[in-house]
Amino acid sequence: MYDKVIGKYTLMGVCCLVSTKRVLLLFIGLFICLCLTSESGIASAASIESLKLGVNDHLTDIEAVSVKDSYYVPLRDLAGELDLTLTGLVNGIEVKGQTRSLRILKDNANAVLQDGSTISLGTFQQQGKLMVPLRLVAYLGFTISFKPEEYLLRVQDAKTKLTDDAFVSQYSKELKPAEPPAVAPEVATAKPGTTVFLTFDDGPSATTSQLLDILEKYDVKATFFMLGPHISDYPTQVKRITKGKYGVGLHGMTHRKEKFYASPAAALAEMQGDNAVLKKVTGISTTLIRPPYGSKPYFTQSFRDKVLIQGYHLWDWNVDSEDWKYKDDSGTIYNLVMNQVHKLKRANVNPVILMHDQKATLKVLPRILSSLKKEGYQFQIITKDLHPVNFWKDER
Repeated sequence: MYDKVIGKYTLMGVCCLVSTKRVLLLFIGLFICLCLTSESGIASAASIESLKLGVNDHLTDIEAVSVKDSYYVPLRDLAGELDLTLTGLVNGIEVKGQTRSLRILKDNANAVLQDGSTISLGTFQQQGKLMVPLRLVAYLGFTISFKPEEYLLRVQDAKTKLTDDAFVSQYSKELKPAEPPAVAPEVATAKPGTTVFLTFDDGPSATTSQLLDILEKYDVKATFFMLGPHISDYPTQVKRITKGKYGVGLHGMTHRKEKFYASPAAALAEMQGDNAVLKKVTGISTTLIRPPYGSKPYFTQSFRDKVLIQGYHLWDWNVDSEDWKYKDDSGTIYNLVMNQVHKLKRANVNPVILMHDQKATLKVLPRILSSLKKEGYQFQIITKDLHPVNFWKDER
């Protein structure tokens, strides 16, 4: 018999009367089991739908989800708990621990270990997060404890002080999964093509307050992709946006092509700088980004690998109002928006409308909102849980 804990096995009950041949066969069988289990980790025992993950002596908020007899966790969240370093590479993602590293290949199906050998992973995307099998950490030098009868799933290293039994005793109430409701509540869902995601770039500005007044008048929520320096210049407007439960996203710092797209590192630095300003002013941060001028053609694979591996989600648009171009020509802007929206509705696609936080937009916005509301459209903000809409079809 063996415990379902990587690296912990106990040989029991080998009777001294068993023949030498049978003992030899028994040891061979156990050796095969050890090899298989060390490769698959907790895969063969994953039966509970989800478990909270323990790391050393504390219980995290990470939900380990059972999929095809393996437990999967979000890579980014796991890295944060274990102090792993994630680096986007041309051919994948490097995951580096204290003493070991591995590389998740671009196909997301396999990983290359430090010794050059390849293992199968079978990763997938869930709510914009890359999900990896928990057994991955065993290759980085961690130990995994799994006791399904006690709802224990725990990753440990040398810093651990509590035994598994002490850990279970300390977190017994939190470890047990919550009972599902007797009757699942109904979730309101919108038909494809009838939900509008209205977005505003380049703000905040001196006209943001008037823009918000119009949105409130029509009971419409929108998402604002804001520039870091403008956030600093108009903190009151930004606080009103977050307090009003509008969506917030990042648009960089400079809005200058030669600076933002100077390198993948430059693009990442702008988004992180923008997020830092947002955090300072409002106390919150965001993972939603929209590069200046949209992601095509400049936000190429190397840029996306560098930035999105940090947990950001890339959003462009599928309806361009061109309000930056036509400005006070409200009739042209209105027709452009409505024609594109109607075309998407025939294709059962929800419109993501690009507009700008500028004075000229105030003139046409009421007419657009009035028409869309009369036609039965709903308005929602963009969140990190939605599948990103971008020109590259990159759903990270």
